Amino acid sequence: MSDAETAWQSWLSGLTPSKRAAAETLRTRFEALGATDAPTWVTSAIDEAQPHLARFLLLRSLWDVAIDSWGTPGALEQIPAARRLLAAGADRDDLLLLARAAAYESVFATVDTLDTGPDTDVPGIDTGWLLMESTDDGSPTGRTLDGLHEDLLTTDPSGRDGADLWQ
Repeated sequence: MSDAETAWQSWLSGLTPSKRAAAETLRTRFEALGATDAPTWVTSAIDEAQPHLARFLLLRSLWDVAIDSWGTPGALEQIPAARRLLAAGADRDDLLLLARAAAYESVFATVDTLDTGPDTDVPGIDTGWLLMESTDDGSPTGRTLDGLHEDLLTTDPSGRDGADLWQ
């Protein structure tokens, strides 16, 4: 048994039977979704009562839909400027890397803005927002998803934490 698995088993042994069952189910879900460090997500979710499955699902979806979707066949060719650059001899891999890096930066800026709230230097503006986990029927659980920008890189489905974006 690895050190990580020993630590997991030790942590599980300190839980009530119902929390232990919830933790094991949650770990299975995270692993099925491709989380490379499922036990860390689970221990934080259980110990801190945080909606980490919802956070993970949102961030992984952003990778799939906004960042990695540029790698699908024909995605670059849908952009007229990219078509012109390709026709002029630009390297397709470089353009793909540029598109994915720009998408990552846009997603990061968006989740960072969700995390930090509005510009508080604007007089008379006393409103903000929050992102909340919901149940299957859309009812809010009362648990907010915050700190999203902190885990965007670690939810890279490739497991490389976005390292290929800055080659």
